[in-house]
Amino acid sequence: MSEAIRQPTMRSRVRALLAVGALAAAPTLLAPATAQAGTGGRRTVAAGETWVVTGTTRLDLLVVEEGAQLTAPDGYIITLTVNGVETGSALDGTYGVTTLIAPGTYRGDVVLTPAVEHLVTFAGYTFHLRQAVYVGSAGVVAENSVLSAVRGGRLTDAYARDVGLVSEAQAFNGFFVADGADYALEDLRVAFDGNGRCDFASYGAAVTGAGEGTRLVVDGARIDTRGVVRSALIARDGANVVVKNSRIRARNGVLPDDYVPAGGANMLTVPWRLGLTGDIRATNVIGTNTRATYVNSAISSEQWGVLSTDSVSNSRLTTVNSSVTITGDSGYGTYADGKTQQDLFLGTDFDVATWVAISTGSPVVFGDSTAEAVAALNEELELGLGEGELAAIEARPCTLTSRGFGVMWHSGDGGSVDISGGTRFSTAETMFLDKAVQMAVTVDGSQGAELHAGNGVLVQIMETDNPGSIDGVYTEPTGDPDRDDSFDTSAEHTADATASFTGIALQGDFYNAMRTGKNLVLSFAGSSVEGVISASASAHAVSTITSAEWAQLSHVTNTARPAINNGVIVQLGAGSVWTVTGTSYLTKLVLDADAEVRAPDGTTVGLTVDGTATALETGATYTGALTLTVG
Repeated sequence: MSEAIRQPTMRSRVRALLAVGALAAAPTLLAPATAQAGTGGRRTVAAGETWVVTGTTRLDLLVVEEGAQLTAPDGYIITLTVNGVETGSALDGTYGVTTLIAPGTYRGDVVLTPAVEHLVTFAGYTFHLRQAVYVGSAGVVAENSVLSAVRGGRLTDAYARDVGLVSEAQAFNGFFVADGADYALEDLRVAFDGNGRCDFASYGAAVTGAGEGTRLVVDGARIDTRGVVRSALIARDGANVVVKNSRIRARNGVLPDDYVPAGGANMLTVPWRLGLTGDIRATNVIGTNTRATYVNSAISSEQWGVLSTDSVSNSRLTTVNSSVTITGDSGYGTYADGKTQQDLFLGTDFDVATWVAISTGSPVVFGDSTAEAVAALNEELELGLGEGELAAIEARPCTLTSRGFGVMWHSGDGGSVDISGGTRFSTAETMFLDKAVQMAVTVDGSQGAELHAGNGVLVQIMETDNPGSIDGVYTEPTGDPDRDDSFDTSAEHTADATASFTGIALQGDFYNAMRTGKNLVLSFAGSSVEGVISASASAHAVSTITSAEWAQLSHVTNTARPAINNGVIVQLGAGSVWTVTGTSYLTKLVLDADAEVRAPDGTTVGLTVDGTATALETGATYTGALTLTVG
């Protein structure tokens, strides 16, 4: 992704120098540019006529007939506001890269602003952005801004306070802070209603912080967007964005009738292969060395996703004492792109429809917002929280609630989830779902962490049901897989799926339904587990899945059966107890001298190894085709 601000010769930076409070260095208070033709007046742009607007122009009435065109000089782009509301702009097509003024009658305080066009390139497309306020290293850049869209408040080179932005048209940006700027948005109010175009390019986002050295602090904001990929906030390309005490809400838009689902720059909807629907992700972290942190804030999206990381490298996403909500019937809380350094959530409440988290190879961490942890983040991430702010952050655990699943791994390798403190994790469906990639789960329940899976399945390993393409079809395999004699089902491999549990009481089942070589390795220390742990065969409710049946993805049932290429290794450490509730097929069982395998009250558990009845003894290790039964 790249961006450029074109700098033609026509430049006019109009500023009014006013004193601001008792600041040591008073910022500059900015005003819109002087109108080219004065105030008032009427103008009709007739059919077939082209009006090149060469300077900011104010009218009482503007009529744009069908077939008329309003343009700006080369290197500029035109924006229309009426009574301070951005309006009239429409994309030049479903896959457009710029906007045009739509035909219509515009009455009131009509302002036409030709601003320097802001070019952002992504995936072969160059988009022509417009924004209410562009902030560079020296402050607000008036010639790149549409200042007539700034409603009330105070706009300076150092901060904006009590400013309102309203857009009822398409692909208009709010604040774009870049070029190493250090800027603050205080008590910002944004109401955007209309489609965006490409959130990878920040095209239509309410707030963007971009570029190495850029620091943007958003405090007390209320941001509300509605529209296809009309993102509320984007951090990208090395910026450090800190959001605190804010409320962010993003809602779906209306897709163009001729839209065909696509990827890259034309991705206007969530890929259905994730088992999701929707056309808005509220926030995104993009690019290299980018950081976005949310403190004491509420972020919601109607569908698709709330906190996304995408196309990143070595970037960070963090929340402290915040809420993450999907208000509709489909969507994830956070998406950890494969090259994210870490997604970290302390004292945060998740209430989502489908997935709490999706990982493609990056670490996701849930824990308590202790004073020590928050203070360390304040230094590490350069959050700039003062002593009073730190003291006001109450230590609390994460609460993770999903009306669907917990965490999914679906591509990439090396993704991990770490759960500690008093985190309470509840799902309606399977908690940890791994689709044929290497993953690791670590749960420390010594401080009260709890896991509850509504369908009774805590861990599910399965072959991917992602058909791989937009037009792809998933077909359920039939019959038994061929045994791979070179794969050792009783050994641990670097590509295996692993899960370790310490100091926790668990109820639920663990299944490895892989057909190709991958083992499930489970370790328990000072923990109890009650359920089935077994190799299995999994099946969807339907034998084929297309985009029309996207909701069937990830939903499988299991039949416990002996392992073929899907070993299950269980290590019961000191103080651990496994209560076997049904027939379980393992390939290796390691029992500490202080560990126990038992059956529910009134029943007994039996073990066979390669078909031979074998006594269960503490301190023993069993390898082979292990079958545990309850009688």
